[in-house]
Amino acid sequence: MTSDDNTPVLSGAPILSGAIGEYCEFDPPAALEAHFQCAWSNTLRPCAALRTDGRSLSAVVPDGCVDIIWIDGDLVVAGPDVEVALSTLKPGSTVIGARFRPGAASRWLGLPMSEIVGGRLALSHFWGALAREIAQKIGAASSTVERMRAMQAALCRLAPDVEPPPADMGFAFNALKTESAGPGMEVILDRLDVSPRTLRRRCQEAFGYGPKTLDRILRFQRFLNLARQSAEPRLADLAFEAGYSDQAHLTREVRRLSGFSPATVLRQLSA
Repeated sequence: MTSDDNTPVLSGAPILSGAIGEYCEFDPPAALEAHFQCAWSNTLRPCAALRTDGRSLSAVVPDGCVDIIWIDGDLVVAGPDVEVALSTLKPGSTVIGARFRPGAASRWLGLPMSEIVGGRLALSHFWGALAREIAQKIGAASSTVERMRAMQAALCRLAPDVEPPPADMGFAFNALKTESAGPGMEVILDRLDVSPRTLRRRCQEAFGYGPKTLDRILRFQRFLNLARQSAEPRLADLAFEAGYSDQAHLTREVRRLSGFSPATVLRQLSA
């Protein structure tokens, strides 16, 4: 690196977004219940693994969801991920967000989710000046609670003009999410009375990818949830309970989806 190269050098390793600060979820107001799973905030720890530029490197892993996020004064759409997404954040700062229900994002944003897989796009790309006005109102609020209220109030004003998400995609998502064994793809196809091709097309529109990829991501999320709940987690037990064929299968999938080894994930979640 030359003396005039201002590119920051990483001195802090990435930290899982769920382990980098104080993450809290809140139920949406009644007017948004059909469209959003939750509102959330994440306040970063002041000393979270700093880079040389004084910021922290957050690792956001796939969760099958799409969010509207207020971060550094801007509103951003976090599209569906199929691999880890890294972002730099200022320690001590607070990020707030609203998480869409399965299938809702495409109706609020006006396009299939397959078009924004892995994307981090300004909300103004979809809503124009309205998004910038909402971001300014959120930024003018004096606390995290007030910012959350400002975001939710803006979404509540828009909700009556947006069609609720399709029930079939909610069923498919929850069927794959709930149990390690799951109902099986054949049961989902039978319940929805669709062909595999139609289910894949519908999932790509709602989630950004087909049902097999969604199944992989939700199995990975089961592993994370089980790891958080276990007092003394053992990888072999977690692999079985999450629905992996064996520990080696767990290790491959965790690395592919998060960039971390399972042991690193456990260490960060328990820190």
